Amino acid sequence: SQSRNQSSPVQVNPVTVRQGPVNWTWPAQGSIIGRFSETGVESKGINIGGREGDTVMAAAAGEVVYAGSGLLRYGELVIIKHNDRFLSAYAHNSALLVAEGDQVSRGEKIAELGSTGVDTEMLHFEIRLEGKPVDPLSYLPSRS
Repeated sequence: SQSRNQSSPVQVNPVTVRQGPVNWTWPAQGSIIGRFSETGVESKGINIGGREGDTVMAAAAGEVVYAGSGLLRYGELVIIKHNDRFLSAYAHNSALLVAEGDQVSRGEKIAELGSTGVDTEMLHFEIRLEGKPVDPLSYLPSRS
């Protein structure tokens, strides 16, 4: 059992660090075409412009808890749970490349950008802290 103890630090499962900081990255390369608003119904996140088929990436590591088109106005949607407090959502994709239950890493391609549910090709990206939408720009690294 002694040898097992020595190897246990290597087998750290990131999910056990449930309240640790989430290491965010940009989910798409395009420019911001819509900003977060506390009051607007349609602006619970940011909109990132692009072309259909552009890569949509997981903004942080986590588990896919939703992948589908069941939410009105979100089109093809992916939701990732990062820990007990944070979720991120990726809406209007043209193609989903992950399924519910998948573990994804930060920067992994999870979907292709599209315009499902809207008339503009863009990624609608939300971060939710304990269920409440927060401004993703407060969490994403600044772009040089």
